[in-house]
Amino acid sequence: MSDRFWDEVAPLQAAGRLEEGTMFGFRCVRAGKTFVAMPGKESDGMVVQLPAKRVAELLESGRGSPVAPVGKVFKEWLEIKAAEDWGPYLDEALDFAGH
Repeated sequence: MSDRFWDEVAPLQAAGRLEEGTMFGFRCVRAGKTFVAMPGKESDGMVVQLPAKRVAELLESGRGSPVAPVGKVFKEWLEIKAAEDWGPYLDEALDFAGH
């Protein structure tokens, strides 16, 4: 399920913009100490960290789903659907992380 995710982030890892880490016990990528993205836990989507306002816009547009790993919705996290082009969202997430 997460092969696409790792294929998408591989060039960013090779360029030194992202490195692998763990979040909530799951493999993810981060920029420095900032978590950026991870494969969807229960889908073939991608979970990404973006500004809360942007997350709200994407939820309203139907391009993503809320992230609530422990029953609490994370306002700066969004699961992007598999049908979307993930590249622009990864770029946004890196900008948000300051990288």
